[in-house]
Amino acid sequence: MTEPAAGLVVVDKPAGLTSHGVVARVRRLAGTRKVGHAGTLDPMATGVLVLGVGRATRLLGHLMLTEKGYAATIRLGVATTTDDAEGEVTATAEPGAVAAVDASAVRSVLAGFVGEIDQVPTAVSAIKVDGKRAYQRVRDGEEVALAARRVTVHELAVGDVRRTAADGVDVIDVDVTLRCSSGTYVRAIARDAGAALRLGGHLTALRRTAVGPYGLAEAHTLEQLQETYAALPLADAARAAFPARDLDPREAGAVRVGRALDVPLDGLTALFAPDGEFLALYEPRDGAARAVAVFC
Repeated sequence: MTEPAAGLVVVDKPAGLTSHGVVARVRRLAGTRKVGHAGTLDPMATGVLVLGVGRATRLLGHLMLTEKGYAATIRLGVATTTDDAEGEVTATAEPGAVAAVDASAVRSVLAGFVGEIDQVPTAVSAIKVDGKRAYQRVRDGEEVALAARRVTVHELAVGDVRRTAADGVDVIDVDVTLRCSSGTYVRAIARDAGAALRLGGHLTALRRTAVGPYGLAEAHTLEQLQETYAALPLADAARAAFPARDLDPREAGAVRVGRALDVPLDGLTALFAPDGEFLALYEPRDGAARAVAVFC
């Protein structure tokens, strides 16, 4: 089988499937084992999962650093071991405590998460602690204490705030949308908002709406990909995700052998040959434009 051209596949991940499960499906569809993803989604979560095929896998580490968009539902009044609906319930708020919190208080607390914040990741994250994933340590019965990390929530909009009951417990469900930096845990925002309101909190739904420039409009379900395999060509993917610079033949020749260039760049930049071929990612460093990754 001829290996498919390098490119990005933007998947609308279904609930109940791991990110690695999506990679396995796309490997079969693309006819190659060289498939990776730009940041995982929990099995409960749905939405945009960006996969790289062939040489495009080398773009993924850089795409992981871009901002992401989410739509989520936070449930206030119940805390869980995983800060989402898949965990075991650890605490429930008294009905009177839930009744005492109004929508304006909920909106005020959530507004406090906009901007740069120090966030402690959820204990069941994929962060490594002494070489072992945090979630694996939790599963093995270990106590896990993760250090706070500085993240940025660029925007957090609160939609519907509604009172309901879940398993006989009074709760408040809150719909939110947000844009945030890579490494932000929306589950941790739910947890911390619940703690601030002294109710406890967790996520009941999470949908990733964007990874950098790639959104749901570009995403395909696995069923659609089964019918028609569709990958964004490597050059198009690079132009969409990074600032672009078109080179003259001399400059392109230098890039092909990995040489530094005496050209001004504004951060990490995708460089293209005169014929449109994507050559490399370069960045300004030590007074010149230098290679970060070469693709030609």
